[in-house]
Amino acid sequence: MSDTLTIIRPDDWHLHLRDGAMLRAVLPETARHFARAIIMPNLVPPVVTGAQAAAYRERIMAALPEGMSFEPLMTLYLTEDTDPEDVAAAHASGLVKAVKLYPAGATTNSASGVSDFTKVRAVLEKMAEIGLPLCVHGEVTRADVDIFDREAVFIDTVLDPLRRTTPELRVVMEHITTSHGVDYARAGGETLGATITTHHLIINRNHILVGGIKPHYYCLPVAKREEHRLALRAAATSGEATFFLGTDSAPHTDSNKEQACGCAGCFTATNTMSLLAQVFEEDGALPNLEAFTSKNGPAFYGLPQNTGTLTLRKAPPSYPKKILTGEGEVTVFDPGYPLTWEVASA
Repeated sequence: MSDTLTIIRPDDWHLHLRDGAMLRAVLPETARHFARAIIMPNLVPPVVTGAQAAAYRERIMAALPEGMSFEPLMTLYLTEDTDPEDVAAAHASGLVKAVKLYPAGATTNSASGVSDFTKVRAVLEKMAEIGLPLCVHGEVTRADVDIFDREAVFIDTVLDPLRRTTPELRVVMEHITTSHGVDYARAGGETLGATITTHHLIINRNHILVGGIKPHYYCLPVAKREEHRLALRAAATSGEATFFLGTDSAPHTDSNKEQACGCAGCFTATNTMSLLAQVFEEDGALPNLEAFTSKNGPAFYGLPQNTGTLTLRKAPPSYPKKILTGEGEVTVFDPGYPLTWEVASA
């Protein structure tokens, strides 16, 4: 087997950049390796209109270091007051590539999300009409549903009925974490795609809980049993067009992670490509890495593949353990074992 691998420059189809000092610190960690990324809109306040998305894009581009090439793909945060015509105009302008659905209370900064899905019916119908994808955080937030069952219940009680009501709507199941999610996505046809994070390919719930609570492995959706991790790896490494990379890289300062009620999220932007190369090699699927990171996502979103390339080399990489930001230190995801692939050029 060759000790180098060159692929089309990858994209990240689910990324948190935050704003202000945090944005300026973490943006280079993505732009170093990735050509484009779907930017999550859950700021405070959230990005809900086309004008707000345009302003956020300007802040992202202003924070991009000189000499780096990166295209932020903007999204709107779906609320029960979202205007279908504003969504359509933002899409027609070329600015907005997707709308993000957060069930209210599901994750970080999701308080403005949707509780009554009948109130967003007009928006979803307009999106189906114009071909604008809906990115879904697929968890219910009912108190009577165990946190490890939230994804499966969401698929059965919310997502499937929604797709049956609006079958033309293009939907991305973001950061799937269960074999149930894999099976549903695989059977969903051309209008359904699914992103898988880097960290969910590597950790299961034992990593969070065994031997003491590990706050830097705590994420939402929470990591599940080992059988689900293995199902995710099989899907990611399969080369199937349904599955593509969305890191859900989510920077939180150590002070916000390491406390009694710590924030959910793993920061993987820095070392994702090295992590993925090792996962795919372990599963005998290195030839499929390019499909997962560089081909399947653009195909689903109707965008061209990138023209540049990224080359990985079999050698131990050197990554910082922490990223220094104006708000405090952010810990880079640690898989718990030495890495064997480095990014030689991008």
